[in-house]
Amino acid sequence: MTWQNIPLKRIVSSVQSGTSVNGAPWPAQGDELGVLKTSAVYGGVFRAEENKQVDSYDLDRVSCAVQVGSLVVSRMNTKQHLGVAAVVLQSHPNLYLPDRLWAVTLCGADPRFIGWWTKTQAYRNQVEAVCVGTSSSMQNISQGDFLDMRINLPDVETQHAIADYLDRETARIDTLIEEQQRLIEMLRERRRAVCLTVVTRGVDDGVELVESGEPTIGLMPAHWALRAVRHWLVSLDGFRVPLSSEERGTRQGEFDYYGASGVIDHVDNFLFDEPLVLVSEDGANLLARSTPISFSAKGRYWVNNHAHVLRPIAGDVDFWASRLEALDVSPFVSGSAQPKLTAGALMALRVSAPTDIDEQRRISAYLGEQTARIDRLIAETESFIEISQERRTALITAAVTGQIDVRKVA
Repeated sequence: MTWQNIPLKRIVSSVQSGTSVNGAPWPAQGDELGVLKTSAVYGGVFRAEENKQVDSYDLDRVSCAVQVGSLVVSRMNTKQHLGVAAVVLQSHPNLYLPDRLWAVTLCGADPRFIGWWTKTQAYRNQVEAVCVGTSSSMQNISQGDFLDMRINLPDVETQHAIADYLDRETARIDTLIEEQQRLIEMLRERRRAVCLTVVTRGVDDGVELVESGEPTIGLMPAHWALRAVRHWLVSLDGFRVPLSSEERGTRQGEFDYYGASGVIDHVDNFLFDEPLVLVSEDGANLLARSTPISFSAKGRYWVNNHAHVLRPIAGDVDFWASRLEALDVSPFVSGSAQPKLTAGALMALRVSAPTDIDEQRRISAYLGEQTARIDRLIAETESFIEISQERRTALITAAVTGQIDVRKVA
């Protein structure tokens, strides 16, 4: 194989960008025109569904149709997504590019090979070396700097062979990763089901269940009590103090800094020095449940204004963190622009629980044993996925740099 180190401009025939137009918050359907979102190339895979329907009064402003075989590149984005590229493998006649994406047309090179090359660290290093911007949250790359990037390029026949090999081998790895991700989701569903059963029914065999009178609670052990949260826990929200990212940057230290989803930073001082229950007030998090909405905080720590701070009046912190996590709070999230679970709504929620602290502790201990087993399986599966992703990255690098002869392993 003969490889040449050349600038990209040698194999690029054109670089075009589209026009930013107004669009609906939903994708185009049928014959409707759509303009791509920058997220259409996230992950290095072209996703045609990541588009927005063009408003009727902007239909004559669209430009740069999506063409088969072109390399779509993010030319303006956050540093993480800047330069991310994906090859268009099929026709999308009604889709157009915005001004933040380039359509790169190649000559004398297999677009798939170039697409795989953009997923290597060598490419990322070149992107990061030339990116500029007045804000760290928005960077850009000039067309000249992009075209001056250098690539080690084999002959076209070898490019085809490498692209075919990577298409095939990465598909196998991706299928395996998807299977493991489905397993994780099943385990998490199992974990949620275990938690819900234990914290709403207890762990005592043969316990009598009665109607709670609350549709969201249903049956509950007969000896448990049904009370508003304010009768179980006291709000300490008045002691929360938010710190901006700039303030936290100058106050780095050993103490956990909690937000709506858990620990998000570490600072040099603390507000609380006792075990307490924190509940997210972030509506988006509460509705999506992408992270726990309730958790216990222990030791010395700081809490910002995005998590409610609750002290059990007489109870076990771990039990109450699990009990509140099991609640369906979605009907009580209010606000459209920035939905949230207000302190008033949270403290008015009615919750069933045992009044006996020892029973609360037994439930916490049992729940800890049951979830620990599931958590170990989740951690093992996540580790397997991480290793698979690392293998995928290494395989791509080895193939596009000629470290392996794909014709011998095909």
